[in-house]
Amino acid sequence: MNSAARILIFTPTALPSITGNAMTVERWRRGLQGRGWDVEIQATRGLDILTLLKIIRRRQPQLIHAHHISHAGSMLLNPLLEVFGSKIPLVVSPGGTDMNVDWKGRRQREIIVRVCHRARFIVVQSEELLFRIQDLLPEIGERLVFIPKSFVYLGQEDFHLREAAGCGPENLLFFLPAGIRPVKGNLECLRWMKKVYEQRPRIRVLFAGARIDTEYSEKFEGEVNEHRTFARWIPPVPPSAILSAYRAADIILNASSSEGLSNALLEATAAGRPVLASKIPGNRWVVLGNNGDHPMGLLYDGDDPEDFLKKALILIDEEEVRRKFGEAGIRRAASLPTPDEEAERLVRVYEMAMRPGGNEISAQTIFKNRRMRNS
Repeated sequence: MNSAARILIFTPTALPSITGNAMTVERWRRGLQGRGWDVEIQATRGLDILTLLKIIRRRQPQLIHAHHISHAGSMLLNPLLEVFGSKIPLVVSPGGTDMNVDWKGRRQREIIVRVCHRARFIVVQSEELLFRIQDLLPEIGERLVFIPKSFVYLGQEDFHLREAAGCGPENLLFFLPAGIRPVKGNLECLRWMKKVYEQRPRIRVLFAGARIDTEYSEKFEGEVNEHRTFARWIPPVPPSAILSAYRAADIILNASSSEGLSNALLEATAAGRPVLASKIPGNRWVVLGNNGDHPMGLLYDGDDPEDFLKKALILIDEEEVRRKFGEAGIRRAASLPTPDEEAERLVRVYEMAMRPGGNEISAQTIFKNRRMRNS
């Protein structure tokens, strides 16, 4: 297979937007281009079909990879693309909201099913999501490919996180990096942190993320401004400085109601930070690890504010617990695949998808039926 094959990756958002989707595809792009592949990323949020068609005609890709089915993959079902685009091999990778949120709606569920049946391979990066898709769409099991997720820091720049949070040396800083939208639970987390502050006034919490849902962001901004004694909201931390930001925080938060496998939690635990995260399927492995691993943080019941408070107080009061969680994250990071290894697995999927008769090739053929875990 020609190593300079033209690959077009569609994703809801791409850099300079700072989102999990954007960071994932950027990591892939760098790894693939390091192997000589010709890769272009195109954000689909706000993109109309005619513009998309022009991009495909200009690019003439040999393969399209749609990252996030409901947003990016669904555009490929438009009748205007059927004649030109349907012959281009398609690989898709679902996002967490695809199977955990969008699947619940009949129309979105139909779109997910159609895109998955159109794709030659479906790439998943967490075992939780792999098992869920196998349960929901057993007929596509032969085309499911598990590629364990890697992580990368895009620089070593300094970021004065504690200064942005109004922290002194006596304060303990919680940090939630996520775009402001309902699925990320930013507003709910702020309200829970108010109860934590009432019991432990030395804590501070910093939220860093872009406005994504306008109405939700307005509510969030109003309440943050009411609680500036302990809470602040800043724009997203640049990817080149996120490692510095994690290291400056004491505890990393995740309040999501749906995740595939959070880049932020992987990056935070690899930086040696303990985490407090919602007890959802997508967060379970990244916080608890595999059987025999030491946990890297605590999970809380998102329907029980008292459970959040209890877990937060444990992390605040027990410095040794925080230290052990952080050390466990660093150990686990050493066992994760490198971005280069992740890219190599993508290359193998793409090569098989572009072969004549790629629709008949099973995922087991690609990796010789070997089950590969995240660790």
